[in-house]
Amino acid sequence: MNKPSLKSDSPSLWLHLGASAFFRAHQAYYLNKLHQLGDSSWEMHLANIRNSHSQKILEQLKSQNGYYTLEIISPNGHIEYEPVHSLKNIILWNPSISNTVEVGIHPNTKIISFTVTEGGYFLTDQGNLDLSHPDILNDLNSNTEIQTLYGALYLILHERMQQLGQQGAVTLLSCDNLRNNGDSFKKGLMDFIKAKKDDALLSWVTQYVSAPNSMVDRITPKFDASIHTRMQAAGLKADLEPLTCERYTRWVVQDNFIHGRPQLERVGVEFVKDVAPYEEAKIRLLNASHSGLAWMGALINKAFIHETLDNVYIQTLIKEYAEEDVAKALKMHGIEIDTTLEIATILERFKNPYVKDTVARVSSDSISKLHGFIVPTIKDRFSQNHIPTAALKIAALYFLFLEKHYAQQLDFTYEDRAFDTIDLSNIFTHATPEKAFVETEVLFGSLTTQTEFREHLLKAILEVKNYFALSRQSNNEELKK
Repeated sequence: MNKPSLKSDSPSLWLHLGASAFFRAHQAYYLNKLHQLGDSSWEMHLANIRNSHSQKILEQLKSQNGYYTLEIISPNGHIEYEPVHSLKNIILWNPSISNTVEVGIHPNTKIISFTVTEGGYFLTDQGNLDLSHPDILNDLNSNTEIQTLYGALYLILHERMQQLGQQGAVTLLSCDNLRNNGDSFKKGLMDFIKAKKDDALLSWVTQYVSAPNSMVDRITPKFDASIHTRMQAAGLKADLEPLTCERYTRWVVQDNFIHGRPQLERVGVEFVKDVAPYEEAKIRLLNASHSGLAWMGALINKAFIHETLDNVYIQTLIKEYAEEDVAKALKMHGIEIDTTLEIATILERFKNPYVKDTVARVSSDSISKLHGFIVPTIKDRFSQNHIPTAALKIAALYFLFLEKHYAQQLDFTYEDRAFDTIDLSNIFTHATPEKAFVETEVLFGSLTTQTEFREHLLKAILEVKNYFALSRQSNNEELKK
């Protein structure tokens, strides 16, 4: 491959893989704030790994020279519009991803970050790379277009090693809701390189690649065309790729950047030695509750998360989950949280009717969310000799959600990158679908071998089913009046 054609005297480069709305509302937002302070020593380049639906977004952003508008909505409905200019280069996808690799191997590229969703890491319950997954096999054998983060990074890192040697040191920054995301990702990357039998690259990555852990947080709903009307009313210039997010935002990052980083602490990013306390509390409390709300919303035919919170049952369940399961499970890891304050803050964010976060969006990739956000708390509470009743009921909601999806009764299309890891027909054609569900190792890992877990999850499913049966009966009686 030829040397990159970018100027060697350009600023430090930050390449991001994955043109998600969250990335534009979070990482690009923070760099934009830094640029507003007059620090333009870093510039950001954006690319996609695969030829996904977001390719059209990239094409439009490129036609706008990377510019877009961020609509920031507070819980009281106050709206601010933030013009974002931090994307200096939009890299359009091509089958060989050669344009992306060119930027990735440039000597000035010092950070490569990515948002590929929890399902994009292909990790087993033991934290190893799933080498049997078709997408991973594709990239290991280089048969067709690159399908995974690992395949793309392998191309970039191999060339950096060959062309730059020790000068090619680079930070790989995961920005997904994956526990110990930096460490977990790097384990997957090393497994991929081992499977490629590339010992030289394995050694080079060990010495010259860092992968900080990070915690990211900002609710960013799916695009809603009504934003154009609001922007027009506000007198803003035309922008075909604006997006909406909540006012709340937080980014906590392990300060482990091998080749420098922007001074993002100036705009509110928290650089710490250990991200775990922040990450663990956020994943177990906010992300798990968000998923539970989405499953409940789908079951009661609500379109938006804030509408689901009108349901007293789910409000009570989330509070019980926080107080009785999450807070006590975190204590065994040395993490103390103010449960009352945390749950009040989370519910205020979820209740924001102006953000219009959809049940469909939050429901996506639920297989990895159940496994990553909720199952660890269930495991911890059983290890503490306590039955995690609330956590099990949230898992039971997912069973009913899957059941409704399998029966093609959802009001939306449920999208999940991990569908090929689970055979839904085996579950829902089983004589007892509930039994097949609680024995599904992809969802529950080693818990499936524990009789106590299986029995209590079956009990939780029955209790949740009874709740819905009573609700239907009550509604029918109201209609008869």
